[in-house]
Amino acid sequence: MRILGIDLGDKKIGLALSDPMGWTAQGLEVINSKGSIEADIAKIKEYVERYEVEKVIVGLPLNMDGSSGPRAEKARSFAARMGKKLKVAVEMTDERLTTVAAEKLLIEADLSRTRRRQVIDKMAAVLILQSYLDLKAAK
Repeated sequence: MRILGIDLGDKKIGLALSDPMGWTAQGLEVINSKGSIEADIAKIKEYVERYEVEKVIVGLPLNMDGSSGPRAEKARSFAARMGKKLKVAVEMTDERLTTVAAEKLLIEADLSRTRRRQVIDKMAAVLILQSYLDLKAAK
């Protein structure tokens, strides 16, 4: 069963895909947001169909104290609409600090600032999906 991980941003959407066994996450793509939820979902649908994705995991950007802010509400709304449009299971998982962790990993890999900007959303999606897969495996 393939699972798609999503790091939802205002301008870019990072995508990661699990291996068929659901053990590891690999970076897939960074989509430039079209500014329209419907257009963004249509683009994501292409990946869902191409890779026969059965579940989508969307990062939930909670505040550090665990409360919800405007970005979390936007992510919830996006996930709900995507679930209706794609006809696949859509779940959300806490994504606090994934972008910070992704930035650290990319700096440690000695990527230039320009290259980091190009892949940080994809790396954040990988971290979101991998943490979900790890939690699922631990149960």
